[in-house]
Amino acid sequence: MSRVIVVGNGPVGQTCALLLARWGVPVLVLDRRPYRETVGSKAICQQRDVLDIWAAVGAGRRISDEGVTWRTSRTFYRDDELFSVTLPDSSTATFPPFVNISQARTEEILDECVAAEPLIDVRWGHHVTGITEDGVVTCEQGTFQGDYVVACSGGRSDGFREALGVTFDGETFDDRFLICDIVSEIPDWTRERRFYFDPAWNPGRQVLIHPCPDSTFRIDWQVPGDYDLAAEEADGRLAGRIRAVVGDRPYRIVWKSVYRFSSRVASRLRVGRVLLAGDTAHQYAPFGARGLNSGVADAENAAWKIAFVLNGWASEDLLETYNDERHAAAVENLEVTSATMRFLVPQDDEQRELRSSVLDGRRTSDVDSGRFAEPFWYGTSPLTTPDPGRPLPTRPPRGGLPVPAPGTLVPDAPTPAGRLRTLARDGFLLLTSGHPRVAPEFAGPVRTLPLTFPSALATALAAKPGETWIVRPDAHIAAVLPADGDITAALRRACGKACPVDHGR
Repeated sequence: MSRVIVVGNGPVGQTCALLLARWGVPVLVLDRRPYRETVGSKAICQQRDVLDIWAAVGAGRRISDEGVTWRTSRTFYRDDELFSVTLPDSSTATFPPFVNISQARTEEILDECVAAEPLIDVRWGHHVTGITEDGVVTCEQGTFQGDYVVACSGGRSDGFREALGVTFDGETFDDRFLICDIVSEIPDWTRERRFYFDPAWNPGRQVLIHPCPDSTFRIDWQVPGDYDLAAEEADGRLAGRIRAVVGDRPYRIVWKSVYRFSSRVASRLRVGRVLLAGDTAHQYAPFGARGLNSGVADAENAAWKIAFVLNGWASEDLLETYNDERHAAAVENLEVTSATMRFLVPQDDEQRELRSSVLDGRRTSDVDSGRFAEPFWYGTSPLTTPDPGRPLPTRPPRGGLPVPAPGTLVPDAPTPAGRLRTLARDGFLLLTSGHPRVAPEFAGPVRTLPLTFPSALATALAAKPGETWIVRPDAHIAAVLPADGDITAALRRACGKACPVDHGR
């Protein structure tokens, strides 16, 4: 069978490889590093819908169970607490809204899943030096030909992008951020996230504190562009920084790093047989946890589409919709995170005045410390059949769920056969109270689930008797059709073929 080459063995590459193997596609994973580095929090906040994706490959439950979910978010300005937000209890949901867990531990769990999958061949120490749009990957050990390539080797992929004729427009911020992972016993903070604007112990800048498993806390300080970590360690100022946060409690540093981040999006995410994903495709400011979470969504979108093409269930036209959908998602994430950065790190007098007026005036509804990662909605995708009676909704308040409509992620509703999102990831899923007719030339996997009234499923969808709901393999709603709707046409459209079919079938 055809082989896909995944360049980069971080969480995005691991997820892509596991999902492709789940569809029966052999995968070769190449990574320049000699081995996995198992230290450092890095991307710590994994969103509920990403846990759902990982559940499909056997990792979601473990990552969720080991992670920490804070319940209260506290925001401070100088010496005062501006406001706090307590998240609703999610104990009845399959997964919490998110979990905090180090990227290193997430990678370890995914590695165990990869090791158990015979269709995945991981090769460390393979420094990729070139990728062509024909799927040829060159590294120091030789040349590999793939039917398709998914490039997710991180932000330092300028050579790959340039060789493919892809630009990476955006900006890099001058300020840096210092991260320290510390172990300390602070019982009152184990379920709280704390954000400080302009505290006396980091004047003019921000500090963010996240709880993590095993009494570990991730502290992010905004620091000047010329910050010198080695000098601050040597003269004791780093210890003073930490003491200003934790007081006189004992603590231990387990990891530290200084980084400068960028806000950029590639001009295209598909060039021939190559798809760009994760930080190779986009880079965001970290506030809102949109980097890794959106990268995993890239991986799922790429995997089911490549698998459908390789298995003969769709034409190669389907792959162009990867660019359509995930580029739009990247642009939305860039807009959201850029707005946050204009508030956190004002770049001119107007932005500084706006921020000061918000904070000094205690206009809490205008304080922007990062809107948390959300799944992108494919309402305008060429794969989605629109329904005038169910327009794409506006974003719900934090912690809320959207009104189901074509393009949104299907709610995680219970069904007699199991969790809806789990069932959806086996192929196309038809939820119907009638007897759907699908033309025999549609070759892709289709499963039908009865939609009964009343039921928890019908209530979660706000479905009407006689309707047929079509759910994509990535659990997004492709169409909601009336009793006389053309199911085959909607399925063909969801596979990248929008041409009409015989309505008499």
